[in-house]
Amino acid sequence: MKKDIHPENYRMVIFKDMSNDYAFMTRSCAPSKETITWEDGNEYPLIKLEISHKSHPFFTGKQKLVDTAGRIDKFKKRYSQHMKK
Repeated sequence: MKKDIHPENYRMVIFKDMSNDYAFMTRSCAPSKETITWEDGNEYPLIKLEISHKSHPFFTGKQKLVDTAGRIDKFKKRYSQHMKK
């Protein structure tokens, strides 16, 4: 392995799935401006997720539409001419 390519500022971080309020703690060096108080009473950086293994259709077996940025509408608008043919 190459030396000195991995960051050294790993810390405990809370990742929270905003679609179902599921949260888990793991080590990460991802930047975050928000914090949250965890179950142990300590405050940790918070990183919000749109989807996690608790809400992803592959893991849940349920088809769920997640359209936070209007991606579906943008796709339909962009390719509407091709869909008419």
